Amino acid sequence: MVMNVFAALVTVLAFAAILKGLEVRLTLLAAGLVLAVASWSLAAFPEAFMRSMTTSGLISVILPVMGFAAVMELTGCDRHLVKLVTDFLMKMRAVLVPGAVLATFLINIAIPSAAGCAAAVGIVLVPAMIAAGVHPAMAAAALLAGTWGSVFNPGLMHNPVIAKIAGVSPMDVIFGHSRASIVGILVVAALSFIIAKVFQQDRGWTPEKAGAIVGGAGQAQALPLERVNLLWALIPTVPLILLVLTSDRLGLTTAWLPKGLTVLEAMAIGTVLGMLATWTSPEKVTRHFFDGMGRAYGLVMGIIIAAGVFIAGLEAAGVVKAFLEALKATTSAVPFIGTFGPMLLTVVVGSGDAVTLAFNNAVTPQAAQFGLTPAHLGSLAMIGGALGRSMSPVAAAAIIAAGLAGVNPVELTKRNAIPMLAAAVAVMLILGG
Repeated sequence: MVMNVFAALVTVLAFAAILKGLEVRLTLLAAGLVLAVASWSLAAFPEAFMRSMTTSGLISVILPVMGFAAVMELTGCDRHLVKLVTDFLMKMRAVLVPGAVLATFLINIAIPSAAGCAAAVGIVLVPAMIAAGVHPAMAAAALLAGTWGSVFNPGLMHNPVIAKIAGVSPMDVIFGHSRASIVGILVVAALSFIIAKVFQQDRGWTPEKAGAIVGGAGQAQALPLERVNLLWALIPTVPLILLVLTSDRLGLTTAWLPKGLTVLEAMAIGTVLGMLATWTSPEKVTRHFFDGMGRAYGLVMGIIIAAGVFIAGLEAAGVVKAFLEALKATTSAVPFIGTFGPMLLTVVVGSGDAVTLAFNNAVTPQAAQFGLTPAHLGSLAMIGGALGRSMSPVAAAAIIAAGLAGVNPVELTKRNAIPMLAAAVAVMLILGG
């Protein structure tokens, strides 16, 4: 009992430190070490560290995706994709706000970083929406509301983590939550449209009238692209299209490609096509691909390793076992806890990665005891965390979006809270039912 109280205190202090801006990996590693020492299980720290850093199922998926993303940035293909989508969107004035939500969601699948997507899309979309008379805060909120499309990217760290736990492929995880995610984003888009209409924030606004910082709202400049190269714009979507078409679930290529393409193979094909289409130096492409993989290991895998150490500390302290026993007594509440636990904590700390990884590593392997599949329970936590980030005022994507619009990030939370909560309920009913 004393150890559980101590572990709870360490956990609260750890997330408070993350909220205050302390480095996430450092915080989780320190908390895991403290718990391991307090439990007199010193070996738990290095064992968890080494186990997490050599998980082949994660490395072979996450690193190639980030390497491909680096090549798309080098070649400029990602910018052509953004301009293609935003140019099309600006022609649909009547549904500009929900269209912005959906457009950002789709681009976020190809550009899986929420902050990176917000910056790439927002620098074009936010000024254009403001110029069209959309309230600056509403424009930024629509951008933020779509920054969880990465749940459809097989390289998003949570998809391979869930796949590893469930014993399936990342594409199986994505197919499993696809219906819930699609319903979720449609709910977000529809409610964003209604909020903009009800409060009359979809037309007739200027930064001055809205109380935005005019200098901040006017600093964002459109991407220096006079026209879109359609081939270049489509290349970032090639790997995902290949993964879907060759999936054994569809059976289109089973005769000659029984297991379908791996994530590495799809990303390699996309990289080569990007290099050939843009006539970029193979030397530069190779260097950027491996640099991207290196950054992915340092940032993404770094968080996974740190979260693994933290969970090992909680296991050594007996907290995980006690928590699972408590959940067994309230099985019907597990979908709710799995969705809204990560969601609400993410709103507070701004990043759902550590929270979601902690939940999935500790609870999701025992999903069968609660009447759920590991893939569904893991997806609930992943999507809940993503939705929480899309309404958090301290998330990096929110700060970027608010900065482009010249408004306070809290204004985005006010507009996105209801759509995100409603989407979370819809997702929970579909996956947790």
